[in-house]
Amino acid sequence: MAASDPAQLPADPEQLRAMLLDALRERDRWKLKHDEKEADCQRIEVDRLRLETQLFRVLKWYYGRKADALSKPEDVAQLVLDFARQIDAMPEPQVEDVEAIADDATPADLRDVELKAVRTIRRGRRNLADAEFDKLPVVRQEHDLPDERKPCPCCGEQRVQIGSESSWQLEYVPGHFERIEHVRLKYACSSCDGNAENPNIVLADKPRQPIEKGLPGPGLLSFVVTSKFADFMPLYRLEDHFARSGVEVGRATMSVWCRDVTQLLRPLYDRMVQWVLGSHLICTDDTTMPMLSPGSGKTRTARMWVYVGDDAHPYDVFDFTTSRSRDGPQRFLAGFKGTLLADGYGGYDGVVVGNDLVRAGCWAHARRKFVDAEKTSTAIAREAVDLIGKLYDVERRAKELSVEGRLALRQAESRPLLDRLYERLSAWKLQLLPKHPMSDAVGYALRQWRELNVFASDGAVPIDNNVSEREMKRVVLNRKNSLFVGNERGGETAAILASFTSTCRRHDVDVQRYLTQLLTNLPDAPMSTLDEWLPDQWKAVNPEPMPIAEV
Repeated sequence: MAASDPAQLPADPEQLRAMLLDALRERDRWKLKHDEKEADCQRIEVDRLRLETQLFRVLKWYYGRKADALSKPEDVAQLVLDFARQIDAMPEPQVEDVEAIADDATPADLRDVELKAVRTIRRGRRNLADAEFDKLPVVRQEHDLPDERKPCPCCGEQRVQIGSESSWQLEYVPGHFERIEHVRLKYACSSCDGNAENPNIVLADKPRQPIEKGLPGPGLLSFVVTSKFADFMPLYRLEDHFARSGVEVGRATMSVWCRDVTQLLRPLYDRMVQWVLGSHLICTDDTTMPMLSPGSGKTRTARMWVYVGDDAHPYDVFDFTTSRSRDGPQRFLAGFKGTLLADGYGGYDGVVVGNDLVRAGCWAHARRKFVDAEKTSTAIAREAVDLIGKLYDVERRAKELSVEGRLALRQAESRPLLDRLYERLSAWKLQLLPKHPMSDAVGYALRQWRELNVFASDGAVPIDNNVSEREMKRVVLNRKNSLFVGNERGGETAAILASFTSTCRRHDVDVQRYLTQLLTNLPDAPMSTLDEWLPDQWKAVNPEPMPIAEV
């Protein structure tokens, strides 16, 4: 029956009521289908946005800038259109000094590095006669005329020298091995010996060595440690390097040497740990470290952690654990009562509660979430990154202030920005679907909001955790070159030796020079003088050589 023709409708109210109920049920059925279709479309759209976010994250990781900077629309389009071309020819990086910044550095950090690079550019040929090169030894090579060219071509008389012209050349002389023969002189009493009595023979003492009765000297040991843990050269390459000098030293032997050095340095490492635990602020981060699994021929995932002390306790200490459970940091941080600056890893929650710590968050991590999800909601990403960028603008002006001055500036200018950002985050949370990629960024910031606000109430706490992430970057370089550690003992060796090379880098100390003197003197040093051999204390009484000349 056609509902559009009133003349054909039945006059019976019950029939009309039944027809109306059927129509309502049909409407509800179609509405339900429509809602299901709309929900399916939303799910498909969210999945598409998630896949698109992952794709752009991978493309950015391999071919784009590592900094957390929002892309321009033309940059994003070019990234997709030129994907095939980028596979064949990767573009040149835009920042040369990649080890000077963290992967999550802000645009402000990049600008500082770029400006520094611009200031240090020197154009044209350098003059090696300048005073900055005076520390280099000089080898004088005189070039004289052969005897047949000294007579004058006009009269035949011998020409006399009237002067000279000098030019300079920079040369490199490769390092070399030396054999050190230790000769211990022996003395006896000839008078007593002549009277058939005890000649009282005495042998001169020999200084204690880093490895008693071992082959390597302090300089060789420091070179191996520096090459592997400061220059990130795997031992198999160092083995080839030594072979070119005519000395065969197996990588297994050098591994044992590194372990022996670790045993000698362990008391000094423990002192560094004690100093770091006395900090008001500790910055921490972790990364994976593959470790061989015995009998399987495969690796298992272990972890390397870094704990960076504050300026009053200026040491970078690494710790190795076989898993990422909270037991590792909870054991290491036992007794620490200050502020812990870390990322959003949930394992730190138990550490903070169990040790009664204050936990601070990292705005670089929060910012990165919005940058990664930029494609899914450009307007939200740009507004969020702009507000976070204003927080960093305040930090740049607060950098040279005292702790009290920095706190006052943050309270006056950063606090209103944080309040504004919280309002926008709350509004975005209601606006976005729960599984939307941008919702992950908003949710991360809101879940970490208390931790992210700690810097605004403590002038000693930095706004981000980039300082520890830079140290993790160097661990990643070593992992990339060396691939894995052999066992838990090898991981512990890597952690201890990396602690010394990282702390030396923090204080601009020549790692090899420091380790050579340390390994020479530490075997005979009393425990009461142990602190004198910490890198910063050692530098105070051992001024560095002249600054390195730039070519």
